[in-house]
Amino acid sequence: MPHHLRSAFFVSDRTGITAESLGHTLLTQFDTVEFKRETIPFVDTVEKAEALAEVIRQVSETDHLKPLVFTSIINPDVRSALQVENAVMIDFFDTFIGQLEQEIGQRASLSVGKAHGMVNEEKYDHRIEAVNFSLNHDDGVKLKDLHEADVILVGVSRSGKTPTCLYLALQYGIRAANYPLTPEDLGSPTLPKLLLPFKDKIFGLTIDPARLHYIRSERRPDSKYASMDNCRREVNEAESMFRYHGVSFISTTHKSIEEIASTIMHKAALGRRF
Repeated sequence: MPHHLRSAFFVSDRTGITAESLGHTLLTQFDTVEFKRETIPFVDTVEKAEALAEVIRQVSETDHLKPLVFTSIINPDVRSALQVENAVMIDFFDTFIGQLEQEIGQRASLSVGKAHGMVNEEKYDHRIEAVNFSLNHDDGVKLKDLHEADVILVGVSRSGKTPTCLYLALQYGIRAANYPLTPEDLGSPTLPKLLLPFKDKIFGLTIDPARLHYIRSERRPDSKYASMDNCRREVNEAESMFRYHGVSFISTTHKSIEEIASTIMHKAALGRRF
């Protein structure tokens, strides 16, 4: 169980995604510590950095522990203004840029926003197109152009299809459709007729019945839809369908959306489209 609380700041001159992602990954390795996390984006002037530095000093005094400050700020003047003596400063750019410059033999451009900005319009447009495709093909709403899909996620209701499709679109540019298996679909091991022409594009998602029962009960408590017996039956019949047709499938029970998407990319031999 966590036994004490420590402040952690993720600070960036842009969105904060890089600092937050890398910092979070590092902090997950300390599971006996509870962290009070705060992401602070767009610290892009000396004045903003100085104001934030004062806030961090105050937190240090209140917590009686040095705050952890993860930064991905490019401008050296802004980085310098953020330095706080009573904090642990972990600067991702300062740590890695110098070594890369030496190895590559070229000075870094130190341009802000290249990681998550709209640098390449064609790639950005492709990404948005993939997201729109996934939204238009959510929960089997639109089926007439499934031939354009890169992958079709199939599974029972609330098994994680929609968020996975959107993540695949945003992160990889994958056109991902999804189809929910209804009680009518699960009466036999045969795939729904509309999906049969696209069997090679299908990837199955399953989930532990107890976890499914919990998720559905949050949405529709005390319903047949959420009952443990119904959840167990639907999951078993869906898995039988996947096995009957030789459809690859994975359990989403203990996996994050990132893990699910990465596994699908690997097992379905899909390539990033931008």
